[in-house]
Amino acid sequence: MRPSLPPVMLLLCVGLLGAPVAAQQPPDPVADSIVRNLTRGLRLQGQPPAPPGPSSGAVRAETTAPPDRPSVSLMVTFATGSAALSPQAEALVASLARALSNPDLARSRFRIEGHTDTVGATAMNQALSERRAATVRDTLVTRYGLAPARLEAVGLGETQLLVSTPDGRAEARNRRVQVINLGE
Repeated sequence: MRPSLPPVMLLLCVGLLGAPVAAQQPPDPVADSIVRNLTRGLRLQGQPPAPPGPSSGAVRAETTAPPDRPSVSLMVTFATGSAALSPQAEALVASLARALSNPDLARSRFRIEGHTDTVGATAMNQALSERRAATVRDTLVTRYGLAPARLEAVGLGETQLLVSTPDGRAEARNRRVQVINLGE
């Protein structure tokens, strides 16, 4: 004869063994920095405005966005002349996806802007910036399930330089993707 468990213990054991364990997401300081920048100055659920956060290497508070719009510049890296995400860019876009899924941002719409430096022809840089912005948007939609209606991709080429440079000057800070919170 097998020993039997009291019904309460049996239910407890079945409940513990049969319940799915929620996957614990590891902390993502890059996503946290993106959230801070994209909520800067916004009032969230009765909270005071979020203070500007420190910039990490890939996330910069410096931006060419209008001053009344929370935004962040991301150093999304691509191979020269390419719109394919580098491995570093893939990780940064994953953090961006986590940030845009944050409850404080989940109802907002965003403009994803592609920017280039002044190396190369203006028309080529314009087209390249459009493809790069579309790549980031499409990755957020297809790989991370963000709603397409929340994301608008725009290429601005070399028209809004973060760092003013003469024509033909390579400047990594100008080759960026900028994300602007358009609100609800």
